[in-house]
Amino acid sequence: MRPSFLALLPLLALAACGGGAGQRRDNTVVVVSAIGSGSTLADPDTGPLDPAHRVLMGAAAQGLVRFDATGQIEPGLAERWIVIDDGRSYIFRLRDDATWPDGEAVTAGEVVRVLRRAIQPRSRNPLAPFLAVIDEIVEMTPQVIEVRLKRPRPDLLKLFAQPEMAVFRLDKIDGSGPFRATPNRAGVLLRPIPEPGDPDEAAAPRPQETLQFRGERASMALARFREGQSDLVLGGSFVDWPLVGVVGIAGPNVKLDNALGLFGLAVASREGFFADQANRAAIAMAIDRPTLTRQIHPDWAPVETLLPSQLDSANAPTQPAWASLDLDARRQNARNAVANWRRSHPGPVTVRVALPSGPGANLVWSRIAEALYAIRLTPVRVAQDAPADLRLIDAVAPYDSARWFVATACEACSPQAQALIEAGRDAPDLDARAARIADADAALTADVAYIPIAQPFRWSIVALRLQAWQGNARAWHPLNHLRNETR
Repeated sequence: MRPSFLALLPLLALAACGGGAGQRRDNTVVVVSAIGSGSTLADPDTGPLDPAHRVLMGAAAQGLVRFDATGQIEPGLAERWIVIDDGRSYIFRLRDDATWPDGEAVTAGEVVRVLRRAIQPRSRNPLAPFLAVIDEIVEMTPQVIEVRLKRPRPDLLKLFAQPEMAVFRLDKIDGSGPFRATPNRAGVLLRPIPEPGDPDEAAAPRPQETLQFRGERASMALARFREGQSDLVLGGSFVDWPLVGVVGIAGPNVKLDNALGLFGLAVASREGFFADQANRAAIAMAIDRPTLTRQIHPDWAPVETLLPSQLDSANAPTQPAWASLDLDARRQNARNAVANWRRSHPGPVTVRVALPSGPGANLVWSRIAEALYAIRLTPVRVAQDAPADLRLIDAVAPYDSARWFVATACEACSPQAQALIEAGRDAPDLDARAARIADADAALTADVAYIPIAQPFRWSIVALRLQAWQGNARAWHPLNHLRNETR
C-alpha cells in the first residue's frame, strides 16, 4: 500500500464511521465534485484534460453539438445542421441567442478560428489525429459554417460533441454555456443559461438549478459526499474504486458506466526481449484476466480482443492464436517461450510496466506482477509517463469507430500495422476503410502490439435527487442533464 494512500485512511475512516449527514435537500444548490485538479477552464490545445477539466469545459463551453444524458447528439452552438455531398460536407447554422459571458454574440468567424486551431497538425488536442479527414472549415455567413471533408465520415458529430472540441474565446478561455461560470472560494459557481423560448427566461434560476463545482482528489470527493456535503462525484476509474468501499457509500448511489474503449497494456518498447513476437505473446498469455478484473469488481468483464465488437470494421474482432487454451496451457506455452529466449540471452529478464498511482492500480499491478513472475520474468513498476516496456492504456472511445481502437493501441506497433492504420484513415470510401481497419486489427493482434485486458471501468456517485443521470458508453454526464426540471 502506497504511503499517500495510508495518509488518507484517517479521513476516510471518519467519513465511513461518522454517521454521515445523508442526502442533501432537493431545494439546495447541486454540489458537484469531479476527480482531478480542474477548477478553472483549461485549453485543450495544451494537452489532454483531466476528468475535472473535461467536466468544467463541457459545462461552461459547448461545441457545435454536444452530448445529452444518454450519450446521444443534441444541438449546442448550432441549432441545426445538414449533411450533403455524400457525407463530405456538414453545414451548421449557429443559434441566434448564442452569446459570450459579456453578452457579445458568438460569430461563425470565432467558431471557425477555434476549430481550425484544434485540428491543426501541431495541436496537442488529443482528438486532432482523428480529425485529419477535415479538409477545410469555412465561414459562409456570420451564422453559418461549413466543414468540408476529404472523405465521408459518419462519426464526425460525436467527435465535435467532445469537450475537447468546445468553442471558447482564445484570449479569455471562457465559453457560451450551457452554464455561466464564476470562480469562487469553493471552486466554480455554474448558473444555467435559459434555453431559447423558455417562458421563465428572465427569472433568476432556482437554487437547485445552480451548481457548485470543484475538482479534487477522489478521497476528498467521496468523503464530502458521505458527509452529505455534495450530490455528485464524477470521473471515477479503476484507480480509485477501492476507496468507494472504504468510505461506505450506499449502494443506490453507486453508478457504473458500460464504457466502450481500451483497458490493456500497449507495447512501448520493441527492444531486447520485446523485439520477439513470441515473447510479447508470452506476456499476453500469462495474464489471468478474470482474476484481475474481479479484484476490482465482480461484474467487470475481461476481454481478449482489441476490438470490443465489429463496429465499422469489415470483420469480427480478431481472436489471438492462444484464445482457445486454458490458463495453465497458456502459461506453460509462455514459460517455454521465455526459456527459449534465455538459451541465447542468459540472465534475468526485467519488464518495466507503466501504471498510474492509486489503490486500484495497486490491485491491477499485483495481478500483472503475479503473471510475470509465473513465467519467470522480473516485473518492475514505473510511473505512467516513465520509460517502459509496457504501458497501461485506460481510455474511453470518443466515437464508435474501430479505427480509434487500432490507432490508440499502436504505441510501438510494427511498420506493417502502422501502414494499415494510416491506410484506413486515408481510404477513399467507407468500404475500403472498413477493410483496412480489419487488416490493421489482424496485424496488431498477430504482432501482439497491444495486450487487451478489459473495457474501461468508470463509476460515479449520484444523489437520488439527480434523477436524470444515466449511464452510457461514453461515460460522459453533462451537468445540464442531471435533473428532470419542472417550474
